Amino acid sequence: MVEIFVYILTGLKTTLLYFFVTLLFSIPLGLLIATIRNTKNIVVIKIIDTYVLIMRGTPLLLQLMVCYFGLPYMGIVFDRYTACFIAFILNYAAYFTEIYRGGINSVAKGQMAACNVLGFSKAYSYRNIILPQTIKNTLPMVGNEIINLVKDTSLVYVLGIADILKNAKAIANEKGSLFPFLIVGIIYLVIIFIITKILRKLEKSYKY
Repeated sequence: MVEIFVYILTGLKTTLLYFFVTLLFSIPLGLLIATIRNTKNIVVIKIIDTYVLIMRGTPLLLQLMVCYFGLPYMGIVFDRYTACFIAFILNYAAYFTEIYRGGINSVAKGQMAACNVLGFSKAYSYRNIILPQTIKNTLPMVGNEIINLVKDTSLVYVLGIADILKNAKAIANEKGSLFPFLIVGIIYLVIIFIITKILRKLEKSYKY
């Protein structure tokens, strides 16, 4: 049991790496795209809506395969690790874009008008008045996507990257036992439990 557990844990670094890097880039990117989407430029709106539709309308698994196997046909070649990072970041940025777009639209329009009356610049008003409320209002939805991301990191094994699920599958085939998958399930539950606790504390801090 100890040997199996230690071997599976060697893939935990990969799982956590994809989780944290995806969050680090997809959340700010989603917020930026949602901000740009709020413009009145029809061309920009159509481009962003098309991007969001493609990312949300196709499976992440398919996007991983396109990034690694499909793009080389267009002369764009990435190694499997980079391809996974790109697919994960673009996919989750699209989901965060829609979440933040809804959050921005939920803020009363009169607040921006009040900022104009008070002489605040548009950039200052957006950064200090609109965005804090957007983040507060969308925190539960963002939390759900973060939890989904923990589980979606298991898809990297499709490109041969050794995460905890791939290691569990390898040792399960070797030992002829389902016990490694039980360990993986417990690891995912522990990670999600910790993240859920952190998110709930964060939500409480925004209850004002």
